[in-house]
Amino acid sequence: MNKPNSKIELTSTLHLGVRAVVDASLGSAITAYLSSVSAEDRSAVESVINGGNSRAMIVIHRGPSKGSRFLVAQESTEIGRAAESDVFLDDVTVSRGHARITSKDGIFTLSDLGSLNGTYVNNISESSVVLKMGDEIQIGKFHALFLCSKK
Repeated sequence: MNKPNSKIELTSTLHLGVRAVVDASLGSAITAYLSSVSAEDRSAVESVINGGNSRAMIVIHRGPSKGSRFLVAQESTEIGRAAESDVFLDDVTVSRGHARITSKDGIFTLSDLGSLNGTYVNNISESSVVLKMGDEIQIGKFHALFLCSKK
């Protein structure tokens, strides 16, 4: 029987940022999403993109609940696993009170609320970040696109 090699690394790192494998551009994720949905869904998304700067939308484009849309139209939008969350993400990888999006004068800020697994924007762990059109938000297993006015 062979003696185990004690110099072999038994741990590995898993990089969850698969965007580079699929496509490197954020805009192409929006285009791919819009081309894959019904005319009614496309119309709802385009009304946010072509509308004023007081509303935004989060669209789950990968992971559980793919296709779900959440309108962000108030000053504070809670994201989490708690049933009373504005954006309810039902999975154990999401904290009950995971993150919050605040809106002021058309600027949307995503803040992690001390979640266990963290909040990622464009594959970077963030505690607080100003969101831009096309940003990919990852909370647990959920990958969402942030959509807002192009104006």
